[in-house]
Amino acid sequence: MHRIVAEKIPEITEICRTHRVKTLELFGSAAGEGFDPGTSDLDFVVEFEAMALAEHADAYLDLARDLEALFARPVDVVEMAPIKNPYFRKAVEESRVPLYAAP
Repeated sequence: MHRIVAEKIPEITEICRTHRVKTLELFGSAAGEGFDPGTSDLDFVVEFEAMALAEHADAYLDLARDLEALFARPVDVVEMAPIKNPYFRKAVEESRVPLYAAP
């Protein structure tokens, strides 16, 4: 995990609690060795607590907004269930690193 993420675990934890995140994981270049602080975005896999659809949409958008503000760079936030492409799913599964799990 790149230090740009590791140094912000306390802030990530607070953001996750605020938005009812069940788990949050990092994947992609920042989870490994290919991260370029000048150009790379950050990729996250999220699972939310059970909630109504409208609440879920708000939580998803607000989480992405708050992570972008925290890191001052673009972020991609995905959920595993909707990923149908087996190659993308495998790439995510092979590189993901846990950041947060609700107690």
